[in-house]
Amino acid sequence: MLFAHDTEVSLVAAALLVNTLPAASRSRDDELTSPADLVSFLDAEEFTGSRFGTEEELQAVRALRPRLRAIWLAERDAAVDGVNALLREGAALPQLQRHDGFDWHIHATESDAPVVTRLQVEAAMAFVDVLRSDEWNRMRECAAPDCEAVLVDLSRNRSKRYCDVGNCGNRMNVNAYRERRAGSA
Repeated sequence: MLFAHDTEVSLVAAALLVNTLPAASRSRDDELTSPADLVSFLDAEEFTGSRFGTEEELQAVRALRPRLRAIWLAERDAAVDGVNALLREGAALPQLQRHDGFDWHIHATESDAPVVTRLQVEAAMAFVDVLRSDEWNRMRECAAPDCEAVLVDLSRNRSKRYCDVGNCGNRMNVNAYRERRAGSA
């Protein structure tokens, strides 16, 4: 494991959240259009704490996505201002917690904080770990020319190039194979 478990979980969840944006989603549609979509996303990510399933909550989370994407795609030093803003706005107060079978890990908001605050602060705390360990180059946009999804490369050799959103790795390998075959014919 490259980072602590909670950092990796938060990075993957943040990438999945960003990848619900229309340009990055598998369907090329916004995949977070209703409170039910948000509840499904949070359930799939086993996101704990309070949530209300309201339109206001949905709109707040939708507004967070482009902010996370901008930080994700920024150069390392440029990302710091955005990360610090997320932490400041979320009134982050890191504390160690143990729950649901997970050993000590960091929560930086109260469990009853609004879901958007918890999403933003958990993503920001994960970004902090990546920045501090000088591993920001693991935060990437998919290398497929027709994809705008983001990914976090958690591989040991830093070789992940394609997202898991649109089967991009497979598509690019098939395209390369077809090009090679066409070139040898």
